[in-house]
Amino acid sequence: MRAVVVREYGEPEVMRVEEVEKPEAEGRRVLIRVVTAGVNPVDTYIRSGLYAYAPKLPYTPGKDAAGIVEAIGPEVTRFKPGDRVYTAGSITGTYADYTLCEEDQVGLLPANVSFEEGAGIWTPYATAYRALFQKAKCQAGETLLVHGASGGVGIAAIQWAKNSQLNVAGTAGSTDGMEIATKAGADAVFDHTNEDHFAAVKNWSAGGVNVIIEMLANENLERDFECLSMFGRIVVVGSRGSIDFSPRLVMTKDATIYGMSLFNAPSDDLREIHAAIYEGLAEGFLKPFVVRKFLLEDAPRAHHEIIESKAFGKIVLDVNSAKE
Repeated sequence: MRAVVVREYGEPEVMRVEEVEKPEAEGRRVLIRVVTAGVNPVDTYIRSGLYAYAPKLPYTPGKDAAGIVEAIGPEVTRFKPGDRVYTAGSITGTYADYTLCEEDQVGLLPANVSFEEGAGIWTPYATAYRALFQKAKCQAGETLLVHGASGGVGIAAIQWAKNSQLNVAGTAGSTDGMEIATKAGADAVFDHTNEDHFAAVKNWSAGGVNVIIEMLANENLERDFECLSMFGRIVVVGSRGSIDFSPRLVMTKDATIYGMSLFNAPSDDLREIHAAIYEGLAEGFLKPFVVRKFLLEDAPRAHHEIIESKAFGKIVLDVNSAKE
């Protein structure tokens, strides 16, 4: 079978498609024929070798995908061959024709959700859910600011929050991005290239937002306090560097800063997220925005796109859609 293989850490070009052995399903493992694989910023951090959870070389990237169950191990009870599923992690990587997963890394894909959409589910929607509800404990009626609202996690956060009756502001860096955040359901969208946008958010929220989902802490964290309410909460989801930060800002507003990584979520929290995702997909209030599709061989281009360009919505790899 075909698989993208990384044999050394580095730039996107270290990823190459190779012929590798097809894995087998044993025990509580599920073999999935990948139709579409999701591309996430975290995939690029791992490939660079700078991520805390960098795998041993060689490896195949990717945790998110959607496809069809090809085979199951004898101890699997929740899935059968032919089931439409999405992945929430992978043993062998999802940038491949087939991926092997533990049973608890697989979720059923509702009939109303396409494989392209399914590939954009787990990392963005699970990250957003954990940030909003398991970390910040968001409540109906609160105000929320989502930085990077036109990206995969940002769109997911808006959809979750609006369904839970929060008042949501988002930021984006272009007209197209602002339009996407608005379509996702944001009540107000601000241009984060405008130096005054923090003041505008504070004015919109009548004194400050209760919760901020922070996608780029090294750029925004200190200034977030310009629009954070007293006793506000900030959840740091992403950062690409260090920051010179004054702790007195946290003290003055009696604020809480949460750090989070989806990799650290305990099994009970993951089960809660799976159940919430299935309900949201089936009911239709969760709807991934797929905006770019690349072939498996073009994985390096996809990695360049998600980091270097203003990527809106979800980027995916078309692996086996021609066989559907």
